[in-house]
Parts: sequence; structure tokens; C-alpha cells
Amino acid sequence: MHFPNFNPVLIAIGPFAIRWYALAYIAGILAGWRYAHYLITQPKIWAPRAAPLNKLQIDDLVLWITLGVILGGRMGYVLFYGQDTFTKDPWEVFKVWHGGMSFHGGMTGVIIAIIAYVFTAWFTGRDKSQPIALRSMVGQVFDKAAGVGDLVGPCVPFGLFFGRIANFINGELWGRTTHVPWGVIFCSDNLRKANGGDCPAGLEPRHPSQLYEATLEGIVLFIILRLATHRFQLLPRRGAVTGLFLVCYGLFRLMLETVRNPDLNMPSYPFGLTMGMMLSIPMLLAGAGLLWYARRPIEIEVAPVDPVAPAAETPAAGTPAA
Repeated sequence: MHFPNFNPVLIAIGPFAIRWYALAYIAGILAGWRYAHYLITQPKIWAPRAAPLNKLQIDDLVLWITLGVILGGRMGYVLFYGQDTFTKDPWEVFKVWHGGMSFHGGMTGVIIAIIAYVFTAWFTGRDKSQPIALRSMVGQVFDKAAGVGDLVGPCVPFGLFFGRIANFINGELWGRTTHVPWGVIFCSDNLRKANGGDCPAGLEPRHPSQLYEATLEGIVLFIILRLATHRFQLLPRRGAVTGLFLVCYGLFRLMLETVRNPDLNMPSYPFGLTMGMMLSIPMLLAGAGLLWYARRPIEIEVAPVDPVAPAAETPAAGTPAA
């Protein structure tokens, strides 16, 4: 099967171009934002706890997460996959137009953004007359961040799905050579034009690993998390959904790395490991730790008030997130 002659640019007006990859990020963020709004309007799936954020707080958090995705994704790519480039030109980390984003870097950026958001809310909402108890502060911020992660985790597969489809359209991150009937020869006129007349993937059929990832990391992961939130009622257990997300993504990525071609500039690692595998193993461990943490007794909470919502839409009164 020959790769279709996709153009990675949807529309170009002079020097201004709208790329499919940029649209994938926008679509993923917007879809995740709307799904988060939907989740907090379902009090039954959170009971006896309350949703960790209201709609206005989600709108604020989206900005933090967007910055985390872009900055973390770019820095992660340069540090994990482009060390030589970074050593020669440290400013390369800011040249996002050159392409290159790392999921693991973006995920790290999102985690930092969530913790920073929760800490800021806690710090501004605390009782100023009381001294800060470090152990209590860490416990409260961690628990609240785990709850926010449980809200964010089910929204991530939207971005993963659109991102992997964009990878396929761009003809990048292709798989290893194969003889399966659906193998794709990643070569087209646009790919030749973008690479000085050559097709980096060669002329042998390869696994369309981008589509495998879109299926597992996007569709299958969404279904698993949907069952976790709505069928098995895991949201009241702080950290459970986040842990399940990390474990499932880590396992899927480890599986897919066996058919995904390693980046061309990466060295050979022992035992057949790839950079993606090595970055996914800590995800598995962190996810297992959060699942263990989620075994704690469930506490009853009230929902944070949404100041922009009518009273009839607010099932319970409470205090802003802290």
C-alpha cells in the first residue's frame, strides 16, 4: 500500500500556514475541555465526593495545561530525542516551528501545570493567620492534584487520537518494516519534496504504527477510562483514574514500541530497549503507586461553587478549590 500524497499544510496564505498537526493540538484541547465540563455535571460518578473543580476553574486550568503541553512537549523532545541539536544550539528548544514534540515531555509539563495550579489555589485560599505546615501542605496539594488528574486523565485520549492521526498525515513516526498486507510504503511526492528528494522511510512496506497508536492510545484508552469513571465508579478514589491512565498508556506504548521504528538519530540501547520504552517504565511504576494510594478510605465532600452557573445547576455549596 502506497502512502497517500497528503499535504501536511491544510491552508497556506503567503508565509502563514495552517498545518494539520497544529489543528490536532487545537482539536484535542477543545475536545478535552468540553469533556471535562461534561464530567463535572455528572454528580453520580463522583459521589460521595464532589468534582474537584467547577466550570470556571476548568477554564482557568486549560491555559495552564496548554502551556504545559507545548513547553513540556517541546523541551522533552529536545532533551530526549534531540540531545545533539540542543548541545549545538540551546535555543533550538524554543524553535517550535522546526517540529518535534514528545508525549512524555508534554505529560510531564501537564503534571507540573496541575501541581502549580493546585498549589496556587491552595496558597491563595489558605488561612493567612496560620503558619504553613509543610507536611500538611504537601498532603493536601498532592491529594487535590490527584483529584484534578482524575478529571484530566479521561480527556487526554482525544489529544492522543488527533495527534497520532496528524503524525500519519505528516508521514512521520512510521513503524518497522513488515510483510503484513496493510504495510504502508511511506513515500510520496510531498515527502520527497520535504526531504530533499528522498523518502526517509525508504521504499519497503512498514507498519502504520501511527494508526495503531491512534487506536490504542486514543480509542481503546478512552473506552477503558470511560468504563472506569461511569461503570466501575473509580472517580471517588483519588488517584485511581490517573493511575489507570498511566498504567494503560505505559503498557500500550511498550507494546507499540516493538513495531514503531526508533528515531533515526537515536543510539542503540541494550536489551532492545528504545527511548519510548525507557520513558514509559516510570509511568507504569507511578501509575501503580497511584492505584495503591487510591485504596484509602473515601471522604465525603461538597462541590466547589461555580460563580457563573445558575443556582439550580449547583448541586451543593462549598468553597473554591484549594
